[in-house]
Amino acid sequence: MTEPRVRQGLVLGMSTLAFTVCFMVWMMFAVLGVPIKDLLQLNETQFGLLAATPVLTGSLVRLPLGLLTDRFGGRSVFFLLMLACVAPLYLISHATAYWQFLVLGLFVGLAGGSFSVGIAYVAKWFDKENQGFAMGIFGAGNAGAAVTKFLAPALIAAGSWQLVPKVFSAILFITALLFWFLSAENKNHRSASGATLREQLSSLKDPAVWRYCQYYSIVFGGYVALALWMTKYYVQEYGFSLQSAALLAACFSLPGGVLRAVGGWMSDRWGAQSVTWWVLWVSWICLFLLSYPQTQLQVQTINGPVDFHIGLNPALFTVLLFVMGIAFAFGKASVFKYIANDYPKNMGAVSGIVGLAGGLGGFVLPILFGALVDLTGVRSSCFMLMYGVVWVSLTWMYFSEIRKSPVLGKAPLLTPSPISSIALGEEHVRSAKA
Repeated sequence: MTEPRVRQGLVLGMSTLAFTVCFMVWMMFAVLGVPIKDLLQLNETQFGLLAATPVLTGSLVRLPLGLLTDRFGGRSVFFLLMLACVAPLYLISHATAYWQFLVLGLFVGLAGGSFSVGIAYVAKWFDKENQGFAMGIFGAGNAGAAVTKFLAPALIAAGSWQLVPKVFSAILFITALLFWFLSAENKNHRSASGATLREQLSSLKDPAVWRYCQYYSIVFGGYVALALWMTKYYVQEYGFSLQSAALLAACFSLPGGVLRAVGGWMSDRWGAQSVTWWVLWVSWICLFLLSYPQTQLQVQTINGPVDFHIGLNPALFTVLLFVMGIAFAFGKASVFKYIANDYPKNMGAVSGIVGLAGGLGGFVLPILFGALVDLTGVRSSCFMLMYGVVWVSLTWMYFSEIRKSPVLGKAPLLTPSPISSIALGEEHVRSAKA
């Protein structure tokens, strides 16, 4: 009894550590991109593309990596994936041209595919009652985005921006070795060898999968996009230094990662649907307030014009980001609780599909953020865009799920009315006489 629990603990602990480091690498340009933007004189759209390029690769490989995990096991796939990212990550320190950063960013982005590997690997080690909590602990590796915001500015201040990819590549290599020697594999967790690619992808015919993709494109795609964007936002909107801006941006990234386990526990207790519904509502309200741009208003009074300033100060802005980070953390766990409940046999494939959608959201949104700033000149336009996306998801979820079930808890058992009870009794008497 003790040995299986020790193996479970090692698998969960090492997978969470490995995912944290992979996510730290994946979000590296959230901080590293700021000095590179100044060095190469990039506009907002170019910066958005630079920050989002690793997210593209990490998104596209999630589905094939999920399939490979189902077939060959998570331990081998996770280990080889980390090793494949070490060399291109180190080479970023020698890049000098914009296209070089983009190309190397594509290779480093493979680290983002670690989620679909780890989530399927971890889930199969736990029973259904504890899967949500276990997946939530693993998903807390999203806090790697906050680790980047703590570590990268310190490395830049201690040396130069080139020091960041060098140190990160060494950390990733050491983590890969620790993962290989301390984790475990169970061949019974693999899919049947006769399962074809078409059979594994058959879940794409299920409309629920597309709905989960939409939810995840917000709670994860929006999380990734804002984690990449907020450091620069603080620098340009409020005039903070890079170190202070990264620290404040971590107020969003940190709870968005470490509280995912709480979201998993909540999903186990109250259901994925209830948690996701309230997550979307809280996010919608926060985004409404964050969307309002800095405004100077002049009112003509009987005593002459009176000027008013309407806008969020840095403290209130950070509080709203913190609340939304908590909501996103709960939402990321609840979406994967949906998947664990509905697709236990091919979770790697379905988690890869949903993870792909979430990752693509994280790729597209930063580019759109930059384009909107270039077009409108309003920095809060990024929140306006996300506000609209959440509104669409709330509407879709209401008509497809919420109208058919209670908002909290399980549906109550239906008790027959007195009339129906009498009718059933009469039918029972007629049957007995017959």
